[in-house]
Amino acid sequence: MADGAIRVERRGGVVRCTLDRPPLNLLEPGLIASIRTTFAALAGDHTVRLAVVTGAGRAFTGGMDVRELRDLDAASATALISGLHDAIDAVHRAPFPVIAAVNGHALGAGFELALACDLRVAAAEATLGLPEVRVGVPSVIQAALLPPLIGPGRAAELLLTGASIGAEQALAWGLVNRVVARAALDAAVEETVAAITACAPEAVRLQKQLIVRWRESDLSSAVRAGIPAFAAAYATGEPREGAAAFLEKRAPRFEASR
Repeated sequence: MADGAIRVERRGGVVRCTLDRPPLNLLEPGLIASIRTTFAALAGDHTVRLAVVTGAGRAFTGGMDVRELRDLDAASATALISGLHDAIDAVHRAPFPVIAAVNGHALGAGFELALACDLRVAAAEATLGLPEVRVGVPSVIQAALLPPLIGPGRAAELLLTGASIGAEQALAWGLVNRVVARAALDAAVEETVAAITACAPEAVRLQKQLIVRWRESDLSSAVRAGIPAFAAAYATGEPREGAAAFLEKRAPRFEASR
């Protein structure tokens, strides 16, 4: 399916969401709303096991269309950024893993969209950055994940200078999980998809739920949250099938155990 802003393609339980406004897939209210509604719909479909987010053309997304920012006042700025928050939060809280296939520039709100994903695989020529201070606004929303992810000093450097970094530096800082040649990006993403979908579907959903909770909880609460999650796994047949497969030295058949 597609709505003119996002192209959604499904293969089994894997959904590929392509921002489809090349060449830069700049974010504006229509595309922002499409991200939110797409992920809200996917979140309600328990058969979705994983989503991949990428961009058409040469960019993941170059960020917010500056023309949308030029004539805002405080009220309209609040409305715009609230809509962006809701869209990115829908990606962040998706009950299944989300992989960002960063095929090119991921800047500003586009970088925040990539940060909302659980894993990031980047093309070697990709650039990532938060240039908002250069056009008069602070970086917000998922930029809050930067200090715990890469440390306060590196986060401050990106946030206060508006500088961009290349994919290899992003890998060294832990901002992306893999860097590959652009021609190998799809294959690298498929390797990650295969590794996740080989695991127990309900266990992966429980793990994703814990990952989100861990980001928002104090350490003691985060640790204790694992107890009911572990117990919840036993409401499915996955632990029995997983243990049996291990002991019988065979591949597990998780779908059959549900």
